[in-house]
Amino acid sequence: MVTDQRRDNYDVVVIGGGAAGLSGALMLGRSRRSVLVIDAGAPRNAPAEGVHGLLAREGTPPAELLERGRAEVREYGVQLTSGEVRGANRDGDGFVVTLADGRTVGARRLLVATGLVDELPDIPGLRERWGRDVVHCPYCHGWEVRDRPIGVLATGPMSVHQALLFRQLSADVTFFACATSPTQEEAVQLAARGIRLVEGDVARLEIADDRITGVRLRDGTVIEREVVAVGSRMVARAGFLATLGLRPSEHPMGEFIAADPTGRTEVSGVWAAGNVTDLAAQVGTAAAAGATAGGHINADLVAEDTRNAVAAYPFSPDNEARLSAAAGNGHGL
Repeated sequence: MVTDQRRDNYDVVVIGGGAAGLSGALMLGRSRRSVLVIDAGAPRNAPAEGVHGLLAREGTPPAELLERGRAEVREYGVQLTSGEVRGANRDGDGFVVTLADGRTVGARRLLVATGLVDELPDIPGLRERWGRDVVHCPYCHGWEVRDRPIGVLATGPMSVHQALLFRQLSADVTFFACATSPTQEEAVQLAARGIRLVEGDVARLEIADDRITGVRLRDGTVIEREVVAVGSRMVARAGFLATLGLRPSEHPMGEFIAADPTGRTEVSGVWAAGNVTDLAAQVGTAAAAGATAGGHINADLVAEDTRNAVAAYPFSPDNEARLSAAAGNGHGL
């Protein structure tokens, strides 16, 4: 990303330049706020060929979608810089954000949209094929792998549910009970839907000609598969918030930063949007959350600007008379 000429202080610093961060920046820029977006350049969906489930942008390559977003926010005066945030500290009523290279920048408000990291089981082949023929979300990738032999690796309590969702997309689904075994009720559900259950530890994925050909068990058995679905442990990228007293909350699927429906966190002045606070959010959901947070941040700043203006307003006799007359006419302040 090209780094724009940067100032020292902004109304809002947005940490994270994905769909959530850029959408929040767009709302703020259109509200004539000074905004800086800091982007580490490591989007979660980078390995994917296209973004799915996003109306009017279905199948757009992730890099192209982000480049369009950057161009749009720049039209409203938003500045962007590449970098990784290492810390954020309170500075009076605002914040100082410190980047890994030592740069610092001030902000009245923060919008955290850093996304998450997918932690995968330590099985050879999973990470290398991630986002290609190793997938996790049937809504993000399901159509692209429809009617193919799919293997679902059990990693936790949601794995059976994941297998049932992928069964909607293919009649050939195998459930590998490698990390956790299904309950009796779940085993009946799998059998009723025609999902094969395989017991035993998974040793690795078999790969040939740049594609998955099967799943190898510890005992040497190979089950032919073309696609592997696996539930990752999703962990919010939020370590830099610890200095503000804002730490991740536990979730059955990982860790997230808690926020209310507007994106407001428990730390005054800090909002969060996208996967950092909603582990299951797709691109469209993340973008909507960023826009919502951006609007509420602007409203919060307007309220603060108004309080400051009232505090500084010169209540001279002439002004008091004018205000009294306005109030008498029903106009109030």
